[in-house]
Amino acid sequence: MRLSRIAAPAVLAALTLALATACGGGSGENKAEDAPGPVPSVSFPAPKQAAAPAAYQKLAQGEVRLEQGPFTDRVKVTGGALTAGSAVTGHLAVTSDVSELIALELSAAYYDADGKLLGTGSFQYAEEGHDDHKGAHTPAAEGKGIDFEVKPKALTGTPTSAVLSIPVLVNE
Repeated sequence: MRLSRIAAPAVLAALTLALATACGGGSGENKAEDAPGPVPSVSFPAPKQAAAPAAYQKLAQGEVRLEQGPFTDRVKVTGGALTAGSAVTGHLAVTSDVSELIALELSAAYYDADGKLLGTGSFQYAEEGHDDHKGAHTPAAEGKGIDFEVKPKALTGTPTSAVLSIPVLVNE
């Protein structure tokens, strides 16, 4: 019991000293070495996988529907069709301004008559000088957009409809 009466003031003194030192209880001057360092920035790598396919909506036989997204108000897609070879073809033109298309990615989700997802496909376009073209395209007359063909990968059946989406659109 006698030891605890002696130890208590020593522990209290040590705690007081530690708090005073940690709280900067000195002359009130801020030293550069006491200042906190800059907060490191955090960056995340871009996702390596494609976005999930569009949720199925009842589509008519052979229908190709453009899913609403952040870029659909800037483009016009015409002639969308599902070919006998199960590719989605059509024409895309930028309508928001007269600038040229630099990069584009189109994704298609393919469905059977019962609404079952059969597979997906994608089409990438990059203006010459920026990247290599990664999909079949034919420049349209007078530079007013591009013709596209979205080919499916590994379908599990014969699609009767498709939903087209635009995950990437870059124009000047």
